[in-house]
Amino acid sequence: GLPPGECTKGMKERSRALGLGALIQERLWGRELFGWRQRDAASTAVLLSPWVISFLVFSLYPILYSLYLSFTQYNPLTGQPPQWVGLANYARLLGDRRFLQALQNTLFFVVGTIPVTTTIALILAVILNQQLRLRAFFRASYFLPSVTSMIVISTIFVYIYAPYGPLNGLLALLGVERTNWLLSTRWALPAIMAMDIWASFGYYTILFLAGLQNIPEELHEAAEVDGASPLGRFFRVTLPLLRPTLVFVLVINTIRSFQIFSEIFVMTQGRPLGRTTTVVYYLYTMGFQRFDMGYASALAYVLFFIILLFSLIQYRLIQGEDVWG
Repeated sequence: GLPPGECTKGMKERSRALGLGALIQERLWGRELFGWRQRDAASTAVLLSPWVISFLVFSLYPILYSLYLSFTQYNPLTGQPPQWVGLANYARLLGDRRFLQALQNTLFFVVGTIPVTTTIALILAVILNQQLRLRAFFRASYFLPSVTSMIVISTIFVYIYAPYGPLNGLLALLGVERTNWLLSTRWALPAIMAMDIWASFGYYTILFLAGLQNIPEELHEAAEVDGASPLGRFFRVTLPLLRPTLVFVLVINTIRSFQIFSEIFVMTQGRPLGRTTTVVYYLYTMGFQRFDMGYASALAYVLFFIILLFSLIQYRLIQGEDVWG
């Protein structure tokens, strides 16, 4: 055998060789892993690039450019570049009676439709969540108006609300005098609100129904064993667990109601006497009929912050969390 000193020396040299080999292998593996990560990142960038480019060109750039235009006076038909006016467009809003009337009409529409739509949708969702015959048929029937174009629905209701349309014909049988609903300063906006409630509650019914089906049935059974009535189970079990869905419904309903346009454009175009003019329709008038793009952009950003404020208030009141930071 080898002397102990030479044996120890050989083992050390072998360990160093093995360590060097492991280090080289680790370095090579690291380079391979780094190269794989680079290739994976490049593939991800290529796959995401169509969406990113579309977002930058068709979303982010228009948003930023309209923000810039809101501080300018700009008419694209004149061929002149935008002229910087600072906060003049926003100050102009405070003294614009037509804008204030449009804002009042929009708030009336929002306050008048959201509670009714939400209540009807919630009640129907609770009913449809029971074991009923033809339940699938009723779900599809309530949801059908939501997948129909609002332009089509509005056109149909123009006929329904006509002086000699079906609604007035039915009321005449009951002895009620015929009314030109869409030309009445009193009834034009409520008539559009009624149509909007009918057209939209089915969509929110499906959302509530999805939320109800996520609530464990064991909780209802436990409350029933404890002696809770059906109404008590609803308010103490169902409604608290349905709170996230309720917040979502209210927020998207608020956003949609503030942005009402198609109904007004098809049915009344702001008549009579501006009683049905909403903020978005007034924005359309200033931007695409009078081509005052700077003022229209300022209107858009004011509406954005109004919607944001209402959404935050709703979230805070219902969800009970601090959303202000």
